[in-house]
Amino acid sequence: MNSPVEVMKSKKRNVLEKYVNDFRKEKLFTSNVDAILILDLSGLSVEMNSSFERLTGYTNEELKKITFQSLIQMEDLDNYLNYFCKSVLGQYHHFDCKIKNKFGEITDLNVMNIPIVVEGQIVGIQMIAKDITHLKKKEKEIRKIENIHSVMSENVMDIMLTTNIMGNILYISPSCQTILGYQSDELMGKHLSILIHKDDKEKAFCDREKLITNLECNRGTYRFLRKDGSYAWVESICKPVMDRDTQNISEVVSVIRDITEHVKAEEELYTRRKAYRDIVEKSPDAIVMAKNDKILFINEMGINLLKANSAKDFIQKSILDFIPSDYHTKAKERMMLISKGETTNFSEYEIIRMDGSTFTAEIKSIPTFFQNEPAIHVIIRDITERKKTQELLLNSEKLTIAGQLAAGIAHEVRNPLTAIKGFLQLMEAQLNNKTYFSIIQSEMDRIELILSELLILAKPQDLKFERENLSSLIEEVKTLIDTQAIMNNVQIYILNEYQDLVVKCDRNQLKQVFINFLKNAIEAMPEGGIVTIEIKKLGTNKLKIFFKDTGIGIPQSILKRIGEPFFTTKENGTGLGIMISKQIIENHNGTVHFWSDKKGTMIEVILPIDNKQ
Repeated sequence: MNSPVEVMKSKKRNVLEKYVNDFRKEKLFTSNVDAILILDLSGLSVEMNSSFERLTGYTNEELKKITFQSLIQMEDLDNYLNYFCKSVLGQYHHFDCKIKNKFGEITDLNVMNIPIVVEGQIVGIQMIAKDITHLKKKEKEIRKIENIHSVMSENVMDIMLTTNIMGNILYISPSCQTILGYQSDELMGKHLSILIHKDDKEKAFCDREKLITNLECNRGTYRFLRKDGSYAWVESICKPVMDRDTQNISEVVSVIRDITEHVKAEEELYTRRKAYRDIVEKSPDAIVMAKNDKILFINEMGINLLKANSAKDFIQKSILDFIPSDYHTKAKERMMLISKGETTNFSEYEIIRMDGSTFTAEIKSIPTFFQNEPAIHVIIRDITERKKTQELLLNSEKLTIAGQLAAGIAHEVRNPLTAIKGFLQLMEAQLNNKTYFSIIQSEMDRIELILSELLILAKPQDLKFERENLSSLIEEVKTLIDTQAIMNNVQIYILNEYQDLVVKCDRNQLKQVFINFLKNAIEAMPEGGIVTIEIKKLGTNKLKIFFKDTGIGIPQSILKRIGEPFFTTKENGTGLGIMISKQIIENHNGTVHFWSDKKGTMIEVILPIDNKQ
């Protein structure tokens, strides 16, 4: 298997070959009097034009076998390699060197290396060579022509700009009309500063001063003024041109490229990353980022949930450290699936906190990237309260069923027992065997005691009434039921204009009712849908809570029987859920009403408001 570096080199080589295939068709390449050689990032020859073949005497295939580097004289080899490495890093460079051609002749060359940039990546080097053997005495003019010619030949879509030492524009290419909207003659003779955004002028002048001081090429990004008043982001590559006689800078040549779209893309990417980071950091669930099983990041909710002091307590620890050993095999299997790019569903785990305590959580893992590397996005949701509520609901239903059965049994047995006692008393008056009657009487008294205990089971549970904020209670119920809703493609919305409504209630009992209504609504929409919880005032002393779904509705014949003991349309239902819910609401001095049609079902709950402060 190839290494990532080899894969990257291969991709860049493929991009370069595509560039060469397109470039070799251009007249600028085939008919250019200058010798042009395309090198890959390893320095190997990829393509040359006919001028280069004439200059060296070698054919394209011959040079690929011996490399251009082997033609350079030993005294110039270090210089060549140095400039080649700089070009690979994105720098433009002129340099002179001597080569020995195929016929053994020494030729003086002026060479310019230009990085080939495709989609923001350097994939190769374009070498432009001139035979300057007979022009050594006129090197100043040749260098100037070479600079202008090379920049134009590589950047025909960019702006080529020449300014004097003071910054006045001496030449600007026609492409300025495409990028900035100006004709060339509109800018000739004007100072460069009129194009630069006021907030970028200080940076631009500072960069120009460094260029003049250090006599080196530099690169900078600025905002340039368009003719229509808008601004374009540009990247400027500047090179000083020296006067050989005076050894002073005579001109500064710049290549200016429009990077507005690139900047916008980066800003959009930054915005998306920031939004993602905010979502993760402010998530109501605990979020962990891990590579393999090592923790790289945990949000504030996760720190609090696992009772740690800071994120440092988790970094580079294993996720398995927070899971009991019984779950390790399951966790490793899920991590293996994530490494293959699959997403896992929520699954229940026991989680160990930093203080050694445990809680029940459901965990979902998603493949993602963190700091530009593949990672696992882990969502940890504490379901302890939800399980307690589910257990409370289940136990309440079981106890109610037991109570109903106990009450029925007690009443059914007590009636014949009363008759038996009456006739026994008549028989006792007529017979003399007191011992038998005493035994029978004591056993019947025992039966009555058992029946009384069964009736105690049938009595309603004691309610603990406290003042509760209804909005908070509804939000808590929504949070508990949200997971089931999402799994069934159901969305729950709360419409509430009254955030300060207070009711006097048993909090757990009302939660049991609201959860029951929402579960029924979700089950009524097997293909998904919307549940709306709407809270309204009814006068000054009462409120209404509507639970509306977009399900298939309930036929009127069935709607009339809702609330009857043991009546249900569900395969595994008991028929006691609605009856219990109605009883709880009635115990809170409230009422429940049901409406339904083909568009869905609506449940109306009316409760008294506690206006006492």
